[in-house]
Amino acid sequence: MAQKNKGRKPAPKSKAGKKAQTQQRKPSFRSLLINYILLTAAFYFMMKSCEKKQLNEKQTARTEQTTTDSTASTLQPVPVADSATLAKLKNQAGDFAYALTLPEQAPVTVENEVMKVVFGSKGGAIRYLELKKYKKYDGSPLVMVDGHNQVFDLDLPLKTGKKLSTAALHFMPEVRKSDSLTIVTMRLPAGEDKFLAYEYRIRPDDYMIDFRIYTHNLSGILAGNPVKLHWDLKAYAHEKDVKYENQFTALKYATADGKVDDISALKNDKEIMRKNVRWMDGKQWYFSSFFIAAKPLDSARMRQIKLFDKAKDTFHTKEFVLNTYLNPAGGELNESFQWFHGPNEYRLLASYGKDMEKVIRLGWGIFGWMNKYAFIPLFHFLEKFFSNYGLIIILMTLIVRLVTSPLYYKTYVSQAKTKIIKPEMDEINKKYKDNPMKRQKEIMALQSKAGVNPLAGCVPSLLFIPIFYALFRFFPAEIALRQKHFLWIDDLSSYETFMKLPFNIPLLGSHISLFALLASVVMFFYMKMNQSAQPSSMPTQEGMPDLSKMMKWMLWFSPVMMFFFFNNYASGLSLYYFVSTLLSLIIVYVIKEFVIDEEKVRAQIEENKKKPKKQSKFQERLQRMMEEAERQRQAQQQNRKKR
Repeated sequence: MAQKNKGRKPAPKSKAGKKAQTQQRKPSFRSLLINYILLTAAFYFMMKSCEKKQLNEKQTARTEQTTTDSTASTLQPVPVADSATLAKLKNQAGDFAYALTLPEQAPVTVENEVMKVVFGSKGGAIRYLELKKYKKYDGSPLVMVDGHNQVFDLDLPLKTGKKLSTAALHFMPEVRKSDSLTIVTMRLPAGEDKFLAYEYRIRPDDYMIDFRIYTHNLSGILAGNPVKLHWDLKAYAHEKDVKYENQFTALKYATADGKVDDISALKNDKEIMRKNVRWMDGKQWYFSSFFIAAKPLDSARMRQIKLFDKAKDTFHTKEFVLNTYLNPAGGELNESFQWFHGPNEYRLLASYGKDMEKVIRLGWGIFGWMNKYAFIPLFHFLEKFFSNYGLIIILMTLIVRLVTSPLYYKTYVSQAKTKIIKPEMDEINKKYKDNPMKRQKEIMALQSKAGVNPLAGCVPSLLFIPIFYALFRFFPAEIALRQKHFLWIDDLSSYETFMKLPFNIPLLGSHISLFALLASVVMFFYMKMNQSAQPSSMPTQEGMPDLSKMMKWMLWFSPVMMFFFFNNYASGLSLYYFVSTLLSLIIVYVIKEFVIDEEKVRAQIEENKKKPKKQSKFQERLQRMMEEAERQRQAQQQNRKKR
């Protein structure tokens, strides 16, 4: 049976059977989808595994790089690609070739109570300096130095005949503490135990930074020629009105003979050379950047360049450049300097004893004297008791007016006497109309008998001028007023914008200052009261202008002129002048209406007339001059008649 079956051929399959078998072998859509998902997942996990492996390799590389950087600080050689590159660096920088292979080190940040300083390894200089107690007009940090506005460089002459600029080289930082001092040393290596170093010493609560440049074991590397020092600072604008700030920005310097001078702020580009320079200052409106030498620089070339341009550059005011030379002793450098980046606060600068306070424009002669010994001490005395600076200005005004009020009293007593004897003066004017010398002589005699001082009205004006000019210098220079608010004023050191105009008026600007307007209005009424209290006693002479018309014209012109002036000046000065003029108006009114009794004054005049009054030496001299002038006039008239 089995053999029978074995010999038998398999029966051919039918077409239906073949079709069913083909359908069983053909994959379905579901199986294709599952296979695709499985393959995608496998590929995804394989890629993640590769990424993890690469990440581990990168972390290992970073660790190796960190190890390399840390070993570099111990003067270990850094591998160079090939000997040709090393030879090229050696030819370029001599023993400083090692410094060219150093990577940039992490910056060093040091802070005290008043400033934040960052030292960069590139160039070894101050990379960033921020004054912590001050802000810009927009509230942003006040930065004196950053990586974009300062260059400090030494041009080292090598024995190979080449020169090496330190500004592009990477120094190695070291920070240590010594009592309250923070000492930052930036070293530029030239081999084992050979280096150039910048040492910075920062004290607590102080803007002054001690700075020392010295070398160690470089006498065989440096040529021994003078080393060029280059400092370039582009001063940033910090205030609301950059154009006005630029007017206070100028290069200042001091010499060994005690002289402090400057390049005018109006100079766009000027370079000067001076000998025995003690310090140079890139002085701005409220802040300064000093470079101070422990011993005077033999020669210094200084340059000032205007950068501010309303259309091109409103970020900077001016650029200051210093070029000088340091003389190595025995082939080594050892020079001491100081950096000061801080506020132009008079007492602070004066405390250093280096004439630094003289960069503040307080006025010359008596004007500066009044600020130094009167207004600055008075201001800071009031500052101890009051925190509102607008109130301090008002109190200063009250004190000044109280001190000067006796002069105003004497002036108005004299004016009252002049008003009483005016009828007699008018008679003299009519009687001697054609004889001015005789007329003046008789008027002087009448005034002398009545006890009237014709110069009494000039005394307050003569005193007012130095006071006004001293305060004209004081208010814009006093940094304590910077960004201080009072009522609607947001900054007492700058102009006040009570109303913004949609257009610009020449000389006035595009704003209105309310205190400037109020000061001008009060000035008008004060001048009007003065003119009514002091009538003119002299008739108009032929060929001379009419004084009465001129005074009426000045009554309107002066307040308008003062408004234009105050509108763009420090609002603290406008506040002072408004309060001062208002107080003067009140004092004059009180003296005139309630203090001076005209009947008593009239009785005193009559009594004085009866007494023989001896003339003063000045009156005698003036009378002799008038008599001589009268004789000459008569002689000229006789000569004309003879002709």
